[in-house]
This record gives sequence, structure tokens and C-alpha cells, in this order.
Amino acid sequence: MNMRSMSRREVLALAVLAAAPLEFLTEIASAAVPAGSNAMRTLDRFISGYCAAMNAPGLTLGLANAEGPIRVASYGYVDLAGKVPVSTSHLFEIGSITKSFVALVVLQLHEERKVDLQAPIRTYLPWLAMETRYGDILIHHLLTHSSGMPDDAPLFPSSPERRPQQAVKPGSEFHYSNWGYDVLGRLIETVDGRPWQAAVTARVLQPVGMIDTSPTITSAVRPRIAQSYVPLHDDRPYPRHGALVPAGNLAVEFAAGSIASTPKDMSLYMQMLLNRGEIRGGRVISEESFRLMSTPHIAAPPFGPTAGYGYGIAVDKLDGHVRLRHTGGMVSFMSAIHLDLDAKLGAFASINAQLGYRPNPVAQLALQLLRSEKEHSKAPALPEFDGAAKVESSESYRGIYTSGAGRRIEIQSASDRLELITSGRTIHLQQSEDGSFIADQPGFDLFPIVFERAETPAGASANSQAPIIALAYGSDWYARAGVQGQNALEPSADLDKYIGEYYSENPWFGTVRVVQRQRQLWMGGTDPLIPIGNHSFRIGVVPTSPGIAEYSEFVAGKSNLLWIDGVQFRRVEEVNT
Repeated sequence: MNMRSMSRREVLALAVLAAAPLEFLTEIASAAVPAGSNAMRTLDRFISGYCAAMNAPGLTLGLANAEGPIRVASYGYVDLAGKVPVSTSHLFEIGSITKSFVALVVLQLHEERKVDLQAPIRTYLPWLAMETRYGDILIHHLLTHSSGMPDDAPLFPSSPERRPQQAVKPGSEFHYSNWGYDVLGRLIETVDGRPWQAAVTARVLQPVGMIDTSPTITSAVRPRIAQSYVPLHDDRPYPRHGALVPAGNLAVEFAAGSIASTPKDMSLYMQMLLNRGEIRGGRVISEESFRLMSTPHIAAPPFGPTAGYGYGIAVDKLDGHVRLRHTGGMVSFMSAIHLDLDAKLGAFASINAQLGYRPNPVAQLALQLLRSEKEHSKAPALPEFDGAAKVESSESYRGIYTSGAGRRIEIQSASDRLELITSGRTIHLQQSEDGSFIADQPGFDLFPIVFERAETPAGASANSQAPIIALAYGSDWYARAGVQGQNALEPSADLDKYIGEYYSENPWFGTVRVVQRQRQLWMGGTDPLIPIGNHSFRIGVVPTSPGIAEYSEFVAGKSNLLWIDGVQFRRVEEVNT
């Protein structure tokens, strides 16, 4: 890269890269691209700096082209206390990247005329418990997250009245649904006549040569899985560089996210996809099936403003090239896979912790670096490690905010950073991807801080350019000085029965706090609960959202159970110490 063509931000980024410790790179198991190449040196240093900034214990990396793996490497630690390095032989849980494996098996069954993609799912699973008031759910709808069903509803609800409910006409909107892929796993078992893990092993893992991959996460494979980490507290926003603790064992056999793999095996998987389903000696799926898989059947805004969703994988463009990509979030792992179909390059990265983000910057930069080296073109601009501290238009937040009880908060800005000042304390704020903020200080650490704006519903994203009118934290609401017509409302006694802390033994969910603010219930202080009758609420302001919260078992004027999409949370009483 010509230094004279570099921006100031890129120069600063390179300075950080130069200081990043290469000791974080713990192993290179194979490398068709020389480790000393400019692209690989830049990538290694970026990963070191990225993991340090994001508080990632360790990372595993696989790079591939149409000929096979071109680099397999590991970084950081599987044991933070003992400084035990990550190995490329460690299994990392890939989470929802498993969904592309599900799609491959379903497409194989379709080629064998055992599954009709346009048939209702109840044709094959008549026992399936669900309410489909807006129309039949086709297998195509399940593959594309367009069934209108909730995300994490149990496949077998605790009672008939808590069967998952459809919120919109199938095929009309994208709503991510793990439930849908759990159903597809059952479809595979029914049609193929063997368990999901046996089917995916025989149909995908073995033909591709993924000999070290486990199709399910069980105690039997636990010794091979990398030690992973979770935040010390699961009942509040995670502040960057907050305390981590080792994660416990997890048993996952449902098809929505059950695979654990190595970077080499994932590189072989990417090789197959870059060859559009072709492998040595045959094909995993036909060219027509791959076309179905890689076609953006429906707009998928959660994956980006121009992204669509195919079968088990998102489709968009990167620098004008067609890109397939997906992420995976487990209880204690985060993963990303990106494939440039035009340049025939792929990148997979996985981190052994769940800290609320995915390693997309690593996978995307790896693709761009490999392509620039292959094409002898200009190297890409280096992404920032972490935008949590930097706030766009930070001066627009400045002001005095006062609660109905007279409590005063001042927000100050300096050098694109925000500070909260109250009672003689100055608290630095971290920005989250949804535009809310985290304050890692007692009194402000249980909920995100939300800045409400004039043109959007209360609590909506803070990325709008509309003027800020108030600040909210949990049940507290602060009007901004100088804004007319904004007043704190007295709490509604009718909502008191619902507020409180609720806990689920399910490790995916943990603790949820529900508060009342401005006569409105808020889940986690950020998601409004909109009444829809019979102690039930829609989660969020979008009328087609399938997320439902329901309260039950009222004793002494308080609900004792909260059901979120059919998952049970029990009330727990907070004790101040």
C-alpha cells in the first residue's frame, strides 16, 4: 500500500498493528499462503489487536480457496489463568453456521424426491405443535426464516395453550427462527430414517472429509472442545473487558446449531461451497441445488441493508462480489463465515467466548486481504478494532437530564466520547451496536442507557438524527433540559404485577428484568412490551414481530412465571447487599 494514499485513520490503525504482540499467534497448522506475506502479517497483527480490544480469550482461523485450505491458524488461549494456547485441533462450536449444513441435507433429500420444498411441513410432521393462523408453513419458508414463527420457541411446548404462534403470512417477512431449523432437523430424521447427527455425518461431513468435526455437542466430545468463557454476570449488559469465567458443559443435539469443528475442517467445508457443491469424486449437492441455496429468496435486514437470505445462509455483495455469509452465537462461542463466490475465497473465524458480537471484521478483512494479494490490487482499508467508545455526533448528546424526583444527570462529550456525570462521579460510556450505552459503574450497570429521540418510538435506535428529548435507564426517565412538553409520568399500579426479575435455567436465556417506565413495560430496559390481551404482550414495537411475552401464576398480586415464546422464566426476588 502506498503510504501517501493512506488516510490518517489507516496510519493510526497500522501503528496499533505494529504494536500488537505476535505472541498471540499460537499455531499455524498449514499455510499455502506464506506466513511472511504482507497479507498474512497484516491479518495476524489485526487479529492480535482485535482480540485484545474485544476481550476475546482466543480465536481459531481457517482460510480456503477452490483448491483447498490455504491457512489454518490459532491465536490466544483456551485457559486464561494457565496461559494454555489455542490449538488448531481444538473444536469450536460454530452455532448457526450449522444451518447451512441443514440446508445441504434437505436439498439432497429434495434431489432424491423425498422432500418437496413447496410442501407444507405438516405433510411430513403432522404432530408439529404450532398455531398457523396466517397460512401453511412450507419447507421453503423454514429454510428462509420466512415462516412468521418465533425465534427460540420450544419444539415441544409445555402445554397446548403455549404452542408457538405465527405472527405474519409465511413468505412475506424475514424473522430469524431457530425453531424453524429445529423443525427441519426433525424433518431430516423422519424422511432419512436416522438421527440428525447420523444423517449430516453420512451426507456432508464424511464426503467433504471433515473427519475431526462433531455433529453434536455432548459430554463425549467435551475433552476435544476448547475451554470457553462467559461474562461473570448474566443479568446485565456486558462491559468491554468485564470479568470472564469458564463456561460449563453444554449438550446440544438440535439442528439449529449443533456442530463443533476445527478450522481445517471448516476450510474443507468452504472449499466445497466455493466449488458450488462439487467435491473430489462427485458432488454434495447439484448445481441446481446450489443455485437454490445461494439465491437471496427474501430480504434479510438483520444481515445488512442489502442482504438477502438463501437456504441456510445469507447472500449479499462485498466490493461488488457475491458473498455468502453467516454467523453463529453459542452460549460461549462466537463464529463467522464469509465466502467470496466470484474470487473463490473463504474465511472462517471463531472465538471461545460469548461477549455479544461476532468476529465478522476478521473474516471480512481476511477475504479482502487474500483477494488484494491474489489480484495484486490495493490492500483494503483496515477496519477499526472496536467502536464501542467512539460516538458519532457526540456533541448532540450533551446536556442536563432531570428525573421527576429531581435527580440530575449531565452528559458531556469530548473527542467523540461520552461521559455521564452525576453525584460527583464521572462515568465513561461504551456504545452498543443498537445505539444504547453501557456504564460499568454501580447504579448504572444493570441496564443499558437509552437516549430517546423525537421522531422515533421511545427506546428506538439512537442512530437517528432526530433531536434527543430524554434519557432512560431501567425504570428511570430523565427529561432533557430545554425540551418542551416532556414530563415524567407517575407509574401505573396496573403494571406493578408484571415488573421484576425473572430467571430461566436454560443457559441460552439467563436473567431478564422487566421494569415500568413512563407507564410502559420494558424488557431489559430497552424492548417495549405492547399489550395484546390476557396478560400477554408483543415484544417490540413492530406489529409483525413473532416475539410474545406472557405472564402467569399470580400470587399476592405478582406474576410468578414469565413465558417468552414459550420458554419459562421464574420470578426471583432481588436482595440488596
